[in-house]
Amino acid sequence: MTLFAFLLLLSACGNADAGHTPSAHPNSVVSAVATDSIVPPQYDATGKPVRVEKSDEEWKRTLSPLAFQVLRQEGTERAFSGAYWDHHQKGAYACAGCGLPLFSSETKFDSGTGWPSFYQAVNPSHVTLNTDTGYGMQRVEVECARCGGHQGHVFDDGPKPTGLRYCINSVSLVFVPE
Repeated sequence: MTLFAFLLLLSACGNADAGHTPSAHPNSVVSAVATDSIVPPQYDATGKPVRVEKSDEEWKRTLSPLAFQVLRQEGTERAFSGAYWDHHQKGAYACAGCGLPLFSSETKFDSGTGWPSFYQAVNPSHVTLNTDTGYGMQRVEVECARCGGHQGHVFDDGPKPTGLRYCINSVSLVFVPE
């Protein structure tokens, strides 16, 4: 019975992408997103992700209240409260708003901060870095390059080889197992 169930599951997974053509980009990952659809990354002629534009009302219909507050209003979840701060499964972390792959479990590390931390993005073109001077500080904000969703901040106190610490809100991410 277990072997039959496994074969049935394997068969269903093999058909999950029927009708979808994966992107030719080397770092592409197909993932489920808040819109309940599977959206492979698409790139413009310069190699940047094609932008997703939605109204606040559209975002509110597809995101939880906390995800909307963080992704669309640049909020922050409480430390040690998110699903991924102590998550160790292998796979990819994609934007919870649009499904663009942002980080890999291979670059995740325990920063002790209570938020998921990574030392590099899966593709530099998948994140946008902006100066954030809110709350009397100067930081570098990390946004999803496809939908503009706020992910967190990047700091220069991370491990080798990059020395960076992308400090990301769990609610800004969806995890896609390897």
